[in-house]
Amino acid sequence: MYLRRIDSLVGLLAVAMILMLAACSMGPTAPEKGTPEFYWQAANETFLAADYLKTADHLEHIANSQNAFTARALPWKLVLTSGLANGFMDLADNYEYGARANKANPTPFRRRVSDYRGMAGRISLQFAETFLKFLDNKDPEIVLAFPFPTGSSGQVVALTKIGNGIFPTEAEADTVQTRTLERTVLHAVSAAVGAGEDTAKARALFQGADVKVPRATFILAMATALYDQSQLYGPRKLDTPEKTKLFASHALDAAKTLPETKESKALIAKIQAALKKLKE
Repeated sequence: MYLRRIDSLVGLLAVAMILMLAACSMGPTAPEKGTPEFYWQAANETFLAADYLKTADHLEHIANSQNAFTARALPWKLVLTSGLANGFMDLADNYEYGARANKANPTPFRRRVSDYRGMAGRISLQFAETFLKFLDNKDPEIVLAFPFPTGSSGQVVALTKIGNGIFPTEAEADTVQTRTLERTVLHAVSAAVGAGEDTAKARALFQGADVKVPRATFILAMATALYDQSQLYGPRKLDTPEKTKLFASHALDAAKTLPETKESKALIAKIQAALKKLKE
């Protein structure tokens, strides 16, 4: 009887140990697919991998509802999409220069111009929609809860070659796109923290925890980006003047809420001149 009791205790201890080891090996439970936490984790992973289009898509899922991650996702999405829109605009412009330079065979360049301007247009609409949503945030400081992006802020030499009329191979074109988007996202982050294109200065701010930026600094950068994107819809590009006016008007409204500085006054004057020209 006594031996049977000992065997039972040993058996129970063995089962308990197995369960404990199984629990330890499983580790923390992964967030459920489709939840805001899942998309937040995915956004961090793809951002670190410099897959910015996927990151923007993950952040879009978060920004579409009010949840525990929305307040952190909106500024991140704004900075990211402003950089992406600018990158695709740069790519389109340089392929357009290439089409003019390569008079013997401009067609492949023009196809890329159409593709890249279409992509820039779609992303700029995401940016504008997110910006209007973000303006409800009246916090005096904006939290940028993401790491400093990778890549180089220098000119993409191969993009200059395209602008001079040398059409790239598919592999070269992919590399040019990647490097261009990395560069413009870097510049968007630098602008968002008030560092202009000084990426070294911006990088230093990201050494600690989440970066906090004065609201006026952040809004000025985003209003400037919105105005810059309004040029995409001009007569020589996507030729939709109603969107040019809409983007510029929203940029002007945002800029007018800012404290009067040399930078805000210059932006307001530039936008007002552009809107006046649209009426002529």
